[in-house]
Amino acid sequence: MPEPLPRTPSFRLDGRRALVTGAGRGIGRAAAAALANAGAEVTLVARSPNEIAAVSAQIRQAGGRAEAAQLDVTDLVAVARFFDERGPFEILVNNAGTNRPMPMQEVAEADYDAVLDLNLKSAFFVAQGCARSLIKAGKRGSLIHMSSQMGHVGGPNRSLYCASKWALEGMSKAFALDLAPRQIRSNTIAPTFIETPLTRPFFEDAQFKASVLAKIKLGRIGQVEDLLGAIIYLASDASALVTGTSLLIDGGWTAD
Repeated sequence: MPEPLPRTPSFRLDGRRALVTGAGRGIGRAAAAALANAGAEVTLVARSPNEIAAVSAQIRQAGGRAEAAQLDVTDLVAVARFFDERGPFEILVNNAGTNRPMPMQEVAEADYDAVLDLNLKSAFFVAQGCARSLIKAGKRGSLIHMSSQMGHVGGPNRSLYCASKWALEGMSKAFALDLAPRQIRSNTIAPTFIETPLTRPFFEDAQFKASVLAKIKLGRIGQVEDLLGAIIYLASDASALVTGTSLLIDGGWTAD
């Protein structure tokens, strides 16, 4: 008898719980919808309860399973309590983030704190809470951190954002090493500019938009749909041997 042909691992997420931070709009909203469509039971968190309630209702109307939970991820006491009460989650999309673009010489301490506290400090402790609850439950899992091409290159007026995303990349690699014995994987997704409510105002500047398009070799601004395959891949058994890496979705920006 010939050896059986290999079977492609499933991209389905049935029976798994997923948590998405910053889930009320943009990439987080799209990630929540994609995970639910793949069969996961999704918990959407954000500071604004109205947005996540509306998105979770949309997901349920489409036949998915979703719930909204108000949480300020910069409140570390609330984050710890959240995981104690609601964990474990086999999938984390660590997506909450912000940006304050300006020349480095204009950055004030308040700007630094706003960007680094949300993009890095909160991401660290959300991941820690998720990992701790998985370890306590004896479950394996996948931590997916939303990074950026700016975690691999520099950019004008992006000193704070680059600092936070380069740090996120290193953080995820170290997480992967710490958590591998527990079968908890940690990876980043590093997109180019994606059109979202956060970034759309930037593209109203024709000169800025032209400079971005000149670097994206595929010739267009990214859309949230461009990230969904990567999210499902990293969440699923299809990426069972993938940890400590970064999946660049940048249209060729960093290839140059």
